[in-house]
Amino acid sequence: MGGDTVLSPRRVLREYRAHCIEGALLAACAFALQGRRPLLLDLTSARRDDDHVVALFQEQGRWGAVSKTNHAVLRYREPVYRTVGELAMSYFHEYFLDDGRKTLRSYSRPVDLSRFYRRGWMVDEDNLWYIVDALNDAPHTDILHTGQGNALRRADRIEIEAGKLTQWKSSKKK
Repeated sequence: MGGDTVLSPRRVLREYRAHCIEGALLAACAFALQGRRPLLLDLTSARRDDDHVVALFQEQGRWGAVSKTNHAVLRYREPVYRTVGELAMSYFHEYFLDDGRKTLRSYSRPVDLSRFYRRGWMVDEDNLWYIVDALNDAPHTDILHTGQGNALRRADRIEIEAGKLTQWKSSKKK
């Protein structure tokens, strides 16, 4: 099956594959089964980079995040952040293109998936595009002021090389 997907947690477990949003949905499902709120956060990037979605959780009033990514540094955040915005900003320095330009541009207000329980988001056999729509429609907070992006220090060579450390080799031909 090719193309973009937004698989439910049931399908992720059955098909044993997931993109970042699907991994975040699976984590949110696990949180819901523990009695926690199933929350997602949308991290948006500059036009030439990929957005990222994480599942949020709280421990003792502090925010943490779980995500699925092929890259080593975007996977998990300890629950030490006082606000969701503070947590979102923790991704900023690791979010860059191969030329070192930083690309993280905004983060959403948390989207509570409990509003979709009646739609069966945990077990739906169809793609969950309505959750993508909810993330896109959620209010987003800009990280940079106009023109600020050009003044940012680029990631240096060692950061770029570390950013290439991945769990799975790309199947895309260059």
